[in-house]
Amino acid sequence: MTDPITFDSTTDRLGLPLLFVGQAQKEFYVNEAHALLDILVHGAIEGAAADPPATAADGEAWLVTAPASGAWTGQEDSLACRLGGGWRFISPQDGMRLLDRSTGGEIRYLGNWRKAADVVEPIGGSTVDSEARAVITNLIAALRVMGLLPAA
Repeated sequence: MTDPITFDSTTDRLGLPLLFVGQAQKEFYVNEAHALLDILVHGAIEGAAADPPATAADGEAWLVTAPASGAWTGQEDSLACRLGGGWRFISPQDGMRLLDRSTGGEIRYLGNWRKAADVVEPIGGSTVDSEARAVITNLIAALRVMGLLPAA
């Protein structure tokens, strides 16, 4: 596993490298910041896994689940991003939102990763209100389309 790159001065939230006066190799710092922004702006993951995929293309990101293994050992809950043929890990921050391409749904981080539980359409009951059921069914469908509920 490659050692993570550390910078003397970074932004508080995302750890983007900051330039300092008279710095040599500015392109290295700027390129690293751009690579991180490329992953995090409009963030999307391929899915969640405990093991690194056998074949991953640069630019892919995965949510590391427990128990992580291989190159991902010790990186549970982090984003594993494939960059330059290696893995770069990003720690989640409160408020982070990601599209999970494997489910089409959205996940959010607030102390831990969260996603909406599935909701079923109403069935049965002693009194049936067809108009209310139609509205509830339409709301559930709309929330699924927006990725706020898992796809049926």
